[in-house]
Parts: sequence; structure tokens; C-alpha cells
Amino acid sequence: MSNKAIGAENQQATCESRESSETICQTPFTKSEIIAYLNGALHDASLNKGKRFRFVQKYKKWLEKIQELLKEIGCRCWIYKEGKNRELYVAETLCKDLDFRFEAEKLRTNREKMMYLRGFFDAEGGIPRIAGRFYIQLTQKDYKKIAIIKKLLLDIGIKSGKIHNPSKKIDPNYWRIFVLVKHHNLFASIINSWHPIKSKIFSERMKI
Repeated sequence: MSNKAIGAENQQATCESRESSETICQTPFTKSEIIAYLNGALHDASLNKGKRFRFVQKYKKWLEKIQELLKEIGCRCWIYKEGKNRELYVAETLCKDLDFRFEAEKLRTNREKMMYLRGFFDAEGGIPRIAGRFYIQLTQKDYKKIAIIKKLLLDIGIKSGKIHNPSKKIDPNYWRIFVLVKHHNLFASIINSWHPIKSKIFSERMKI
């Protein structure tokens, strides 16, 4: 699929990346799109006592974004600092729209796929913080899930390299893909990020 073919559908993604605030852009995302993002971001969460979804981060701003999105779909979320001497924050929710078994391969629209990928990237993606060779990587311990991520990227016109294991000796179940260099700008403009550090790096290094 060409960039032009997905351009109109992802105008909001580009608009979103240019906003100075963390509010939702002029044309609101649909509930299904927000749910897609949250289930992508769920890869950075765990279950507390089997029922509360628990996001733990030192970047409170990202948790506040998750809280905002949950509110948009009618779900409560509370944020608190974990421990007096730790710069660590927790966001918890009982939202029934979150599911660790979420089937991302069944997402229908490019916007839903884009939102899921953004959430997944915010949770499991990596880009360098310092100057030097730039890369965009996505990692996962489930081979099937990383294969789905690769397919979703391709669906919206973003190509990635071969699924590989960096070191079978260190972790035989750790899988990684890199976005092709020629598609870095496309990833940054379409997928982008709501994570405060990753979005800042995109803004500074990719001029998004």
C-alpha cells in the first residue's frame, strides 16, 4: 500500500503528533481505536490480584495519557506513586475493554491498526536516546505476536526486517524486528508515540 493510499486515513495521526498538548485531536478517535491503543499498551502492564490492570512507569505523563483515554471510553483509572522514595508511578484500572488475549490480527481499519501499533510501540518499542545510528525496534517474547506486529505494519505500508532472536544463549524466547531505514519517517509520522520520551526523540531526530 502506498503512502498516498493511507494518507487521508492517518491525517489525524500526523495532526496528533504536532499538538503541543496531550489532548485528543480535532477529529476524535473512535472507541474501537482507543481500545486498540490501550490493548497495544497493555504489553507494559500486569494483572493485580487477577482483576486490576496495572501499568508501572517512571514517566507519569504517559500514565496520565492512558488515564485520559480510559476516561474517553467510560473507564475509571487511578494513578499513584509507588513508595515514598521511588520515582515510580502506577496506573490501575478495571476496564473490561482490556484483554491480554486481544486479537490484534482481527483489527479491520488502518486507523485501528495504527493505534494498536502506537500502543505496542509505547510499551515495547525502542529508539536510541543519544546521537548516532538511529533505529526503530519492536520486541516481544511471543513469536506469534511479533509476527502479527510485522503483518500490521505491512498492512499500513511500513516494512520491517526479519524476525530474529538477538541471543538465544541469553534468552531463546526473545524476538525483535527493526523497521527498515527507508520507512523510519513513515513510522514516525503515522505511528508516532504518546510516550513522553519517545515522542520527544521523534520530534527532535525525525523532525515530526
